[in-house]
Amino acid sequence: MKGNEAIAEAAIQAGCRHYFGYPITPQTEIAAYMAKRMPKIGGTFLQAESEIAAINMVYGVSSAGKRVMTSSSSPGISLKSEGLSYLAGSDLPALVVNAQRGGPGLGGIQPSQSDYFQATRGGGHGDYHMIVLAPSSVQEMADLTIKGFELADQYRMTAMVLADGTIGQMMEPVSFDFEIKEQIAKPWATTGTKMARKHNVVNSLYLNPEQLEKTNFERYERYEVIKQNETLCEEYLCDDADIIIAAFGIAARVSKNAVNEARANGIKAGLIRPITLWPFPEKVFAKHAEHAKQIISVELSMGQMIEDVRLATSCKVPVTLCCRVGGMIPTPDQVYNAIVEANEKGGK
Repeated sequence: MKGNEAIAEAAIQAGCRHYFGYPITPQTEIAAYMAKRMPKIGGTFLQAESEIAAINMVYGVSSAGKRVMTSSSSPGISLKSEGLSYLAGSDLPALVVNAQRGGPGLGGIQPSQSDYFQATRGGGHGDYHMIVLAPSSVQEMADLTIKGFELADQYRMTAMVLADGTIGQMMEPVSFDFEIKEQIAKPWATTGTKMARKHNVVNSLYLNPEQLEKTNFERYERYEVIKQNETLCEEYLCDDADIIIAAFGIAARVSKNAVNEARANGIKAGLIRPITLWPFPEKVFAKHAEHAKQIISVELSMGQMIEDVRLATSCKVPVTLCCRVGGMIPTPDQVYNAIVEANEKGGK
């Protein structure tokens, strides 16, 4: 199955019955899949007139307490950014998928990871975060879609699956043998009172500055809970590693091959693959910075995640960049050569 299709099917199995989107390469298969499946299961598929309209439809359905999602690619996510801020300000759960392409602007339709800042720093205006999940396989496209819905509901916030065009378009075996958790109650939803309770109001406007401050403080207390309980990453051959690769998504798959080659040639290399980009696995990087001689951040960008790696390690170890951009993907040989060069320099 294609990665994009795996996301769509997993969303349906997670109980999502409402999808609003707008076609853009390289994620259009998600919308196409939903267009076929939703009418057959009593769900709603709607191709909105714009990305802006789609994200505001998501706001409306989420307000009513239903699982809802949208998907797009980089320029489309930019258009949705105001709506993402409104979702955060109203503490509404939703799932957003970004199959990244090159930028800035229209850029190109080939894969990229250059939306890292946009995703991990909020995506729109104001003080807020989204939970950001980074799959590196078609199976994880499905798995993290399920997890995204569950975390969004649990913490009343937006979850984003930050993929890239390569994983969205590649085909791999995928299992849908999920254990789906029962959806939690949403007593805050605007479902009508039936004369049995007071009105629920979903709103992001606080004209009283003290109340807005209090709300922001409370939201960040929740974020701290998420950091403690929901941070995910893969550690591969890191315990004795002198050279550690930091990479996510398709870059991590390439890098794992390079790490294996380095090990075969006597170089102690390892890989840290963040699965949650927010919250970022700071403690894992800090732990391995105590023994590593160098960390290499492998990215399909001009260097965005590298800033979080440096912050997490408190600059105790050199962190360098190995990258390709514009739709290009680093090869295992390129990453391996970066490992060899780092190993030859030696020392912290």
